[in-house]
Amino acid sequence: MTADDSKYQSGDPPDPVGLPAETIISPDTHRPERIPPGQSRTRKWPVLDAHGTPNVPLDRWRLELDGLVDHPLSFTWDEYQELLRVKVFADFHCVTSWSRLGNVWEGVSVHHLVERAGVLPEAKYVIATGFDYGWTTNMPLEDFLQEDVLVADLHDGEPIDADHGGPARLMVPQLYAWKSAKWLRKLTFVAEDQSGYWEQMGYHNHGDPWTEERYS
Repeated sequence: MTADDSKYQSGDPPDPVGLPAETIISPDTHRPERIPPGQSRTRKWPVLDAHGTPNVPLDRWRLELDGLVDHPLSFTWDEYQELLRVKVFADFHCVTSWSRLGNVWEGVSVHHLVERAGVLPEAKYVIATGFDYGWTTNMPLEDFLQEDVLVADLHDGEPIDADHGGPARLMVPQLYAWKSAKWLRKLTFVAEDQSGYWEQMGYHNHGDPWTEERYS
């Protein structure tokens, strides 16, 4: 990747100045020091995954919400595109020690999805499942319901490519990036925690970059 690549960041880290007033600003971008301990800034957008990039044609893409909900939901790509959309300005921290600062994500707020599904009070955790061979990750509902969490299909104004998790991926800016499931297929709401793929392999169950919750 070079300075000619469209995702290469030159100069100082982007800030939210000039973004539309309705843009959600992730709270971590207000920190005096935006790079967590043990991290360094990358100007690129590296590609990391567990099993390689799956093929997810848009005509076969579905986003499902199930588990402890009043109304299980399933959206086609066209139906998903009709949902209420938001923009989020956020930093992005990979557990492998790089951080990409000042990303603008666009998609559907998870709050809108939760309201549509009617998540039940006994639900305390959410399990995100990807199209990549049943890959999962888990998180407390409290983290999932932060204002800056969304299902994103645009990054810096462009469709998210397949290598970076497109057509659509979960984005949870305040946790390490493996919690932001690429190639998102399903969100399952549960009462008891269920460790995901990397969590079972020794990654931390929570994943807060500011306290370096990298490994268990």
